[in-house]
Amino acid sequence: MQLEGKTAAITGGTAGIGRGIAEAYLAEGANVAIMARNPDNGAKITEEMNTRHGNGRAIFVAGDVMDQNSVEGFIDATVAQFGTIDILVNNAGGASDLAPLVDLTDKAFDETMKWNIYSTFWATRRALKTMIAQKSGRVINISSTEGKMGKPTFAPYTVAKHGIIGMTKSVAQEVGTMGITVNAICPGLVITDIIKNGGPATASGLGMTFDEMITMFSQESALKRPNTVEEIAAMALLLASDAGSGITGTALSVDGGTAQY
Repeated sequence: MQLEGKTAAITGGTAGIGRGIAEAYLAEGANVAIMARNPDNGAKITEEMNTRHGNGRAIFVAGDVMDQNSVEGFIDATVAQFGTIDILVNNAGGASDLAPLVDLTDKAFDETMKWNIYSTFWATRRALKTMIAQKSGRVINISSTEGKMGKPTFAPYTVAKHGIIGMTKSVAQEVGTMGITVNAICPGLVITDIIKNGGPATASGLGMTFDEMITMFSQESALKRPNTVEEIAAMALLLASDAGSGITGTALSVDGGTAQY
């Protein structure tokens, strides 16, 4: 029960990496607030979490991370329900469109910045008000291997994920003496529903089958396989726990040796 009595807020917490982190935190005793766009699915997932881990320790707040009021309202709702916020996981993110830079629209670029950079900025700024007052907290930003490398047609996503790492490093320096740590996790390819449905291959115009895409991305890593949601959640648990208190301002790769730094 490494997180007993702690409260975590997780954006994009109903599926994939976000849900994996939420489940891991609940299993270790935390209260967890999750945010996503689909209210019906969110209510269903929250009910399942409460059934497994104890009624009332998980709540759902419907909202869109591209909307500032939704993001700030989510943080406020977490504090209103549980009295505080100890851990913020900025997990929601993605790419509105992927294309060669010469074909990229302003709209697609702007949406990708909102989905990743602005959502992280809005949530962190709001949560830090509570964390600074209580002189403790953990901010965990989900970046990507693309936050350390580049890939053709991925320019907006790569820019956003590099930016999240930059924000992580700067904010860590601002709040390090206030009992608050700020870190980023950089996953490689992780098998989620989006991956299974061919998201990256479709969005980037790769025209590959699921198996072909897995093979291509896996060959970039030392392990020659995708990572699992559980492996990302384990790192998020370390960073949220007392065991991670000496780690801050870092971008930790959980990518099977793809970026190698």
